[in-house]
Amino acid sequence: MSAPVQCGSCGASRAALRRPKTGQALCRACFVAAFEAEVHGTIVAARLFRAGETVAVGASGGKDSTVLAHLLRLLNERHGYGLRLLLLSVDEGIAGYRDDSLAAVRRNRARLGLPLHVVSYQQLYGWSMDRIARHVGPKNNCTFCGVFRRQALDRGAALLGADKIATGHNADDVAETVLMNFLRGDVGRLRRCTGILTGGEGALPRCKPLKHAYEKEIVLYAYFQGLDYFSTECVYAPNAYRGYARTLLKDLEAVRPSAVASLVHSGERLAVREDVRMPTQGTCQHCGYLSSQPLCKACVLLEGLNRGLPRLGIGKPSRLQKALTDAEKPGAGVQEDSQQSSKVVRTIDF
Repeated sequence: MSAPVQCGSCGASRAALRRPKTGQALCRACFVAAFEAEVHGTIVAARLFRAGETVAVGASGGKDSTVLAHLLRLLNERHGYGLRLLLLSVDEGIAGYRDDSLAAVRRNRARLGLPLHVVSYQQLYGWSMDRIARHVGPKNNCTFCGVFRRQALDRGAALLGADKIATGHNADDVAETVLMNFLRGDVGRLRRCTGILTGGEGALPRCKPLKHAYEKEIVLYAYFQGLDYFSTECVYAPNAYRGYARTLLKDLEAVRPSAVASLVHSGERLAVREDVRMPTQGTCQHCGYLSSQPLCKACVLLEGLNRGLPRLGIGKPSRLQKALTDAEKPGAGVQEDSQQSSKVVRTIDF
């Protein structure tokens, strides 16, 4: 029988785990201390926050956002960041999933003592995700949800007067996104997807304090700290393209644990030729949200839903965009629908 492995840091306690990120054997206390120190180091090195800022923490009830909220509150008090923290959740309207996860968010609100604000798809767009799924079918649900959720977070944070949004994206998430954008040939997103701090040019800045934290270590930290989080997968997630990238990444990580960090590093060092045309940032002519097209993706998707043609906004910019931006009159019936949908779109402005 092999002898117990001692902690490679303190040398006094028995090791409780071998870190997936470094392979170092650590006891529980040393792992927790190292994890917290690394996240603090990431925040300081990237200058993610400034004293006096109001930071909206995207809270989904899952492990990443729960650990993020716990750490930001802890580190804010420990190191004197001088931040005003609040929790911001998006209710997509997914029965049996989001209602349960929001219950976990509310429990954490009570534990952390942070204010919580919830915005919903129904409130902003007049559609719930369950209703969208019934119209769209089993595919492309995540396209709608991703676009709407990103905008909902921005609008919710603006309503609260936040200076910045902090999200729980971890190293695995970033590596998956690098893979997805590479496989899709999306140079524009591939170039910016690894940024730890994004926005700032008219958009509310977003940051990823957990960018260099492995998913496995986030789970371990949550377990050792006894954090309460919701772990059920979204009912629409099995049809998502990201799932295939995640499976590929897990297979690579099983063979080479450094694959996650290597993919993130590759994305950060990506060089694009100067003659490659990159999308330019503008504003949506309908809602004023940032967009590289005359109409933002959310408005196009919403227009398709309101016209009874939910697949109209899927894929590349459609004829619908041209008709709307050029003020064409496709027909009396369509024009009437457009007026009605414009009313819906305007309700999402705060």
